[in-house]
Amino acid sequence: MSNPLGNLQASNADREPKLRTIFETVPRSGPWNMAIDEALLENSLLTGDAVLRWYRWESPTLSLGYFQEPPDLQAQPLLRELPLVRRLSGGGAILHDQEWTYSCVLPPSHPLTNRPHDLYLVVHKAIIQTLSNFRMQTRLRGESLNFAAGEPFLCFLRGDPCDVLHGPHKVLGSAQRRRRGAVLQHGSLILRASRCAPEIPGLRELSGISPDEMELGRALEATVARSLEFPPVPDELSPAELSLAETFLQTRYAGKIDWNRPAFDSSRSS
Repeated sequence: MSNPLGNLQASNADREPKLRTIFETVPRSGPWNMAIDEALLENSLLTGDAVLRWYRWESPTLSLGYFQEPPDLQAQPLLRELPLVRRLSGGGAILHDQEWTYSCVLPPSHPLTNRPHDLYLVVHKAIIQTLSNFRMQTRLRGESLNFAAGEPFLCFLRGDPCDVLHGPHKVLGSAQRRRRGAVLQHGSLILRASRCAPEIPGLRELSGISPDEMELGRALEATVARSLEFPPVPDELSPAELSLAETFLQTRYAGKIDWNRPAFDSSRSS
């Protein structure tokens, strides 16, 4: 079998690295979204470029953390019929529905790659700044929660010091995956409550403000991009990245919830 990376453009040591910004207006399926994020991570290792991608989901989808066991959802009728996909990153399950999702890929040369906590803070503070410009006041949690009886199944019912809160409610959480010196960080910003998890409110319910979601997405893209040190360049997914994403889609994300097990995992993770 040919190496899918063979079609990706090799890095050019003579040029300055850049931050590619990719803003997707057409929602995609969960498997496609996760396959694209992994393809961007692999491509960054070759090109030395960073990538900031903003995207949405075509239908409500549950993503499981890399180490999370497949759930028994019989007692949760609103969740049990939803599509499932496993993420490359860890953490708890996320119901992706009424949200903006971002992925940030940094190559080994980026100053924030070896400072994982700082990367969370840089991105989350930029998002807090953007939301403030839209009159939605949010903040970092600053301390984790202690769940004595075990952590909840859904990530947005868990707590982490880097979470972004509106009042007491978590509206943004992120997770990371490292690979051969590069890092993928992706996260979800809840815009509105999902009918599948009404116990988790979004920014609209919490703030009473309903900004144009595309306008907000573009503002988030611009503010976060300015915080990431490399010069931003608007871009789109390349044919080679889409081809690699298709390979990842077929070999792991399309219905293969157990692809993370040793017998199935063909990743090149460090």
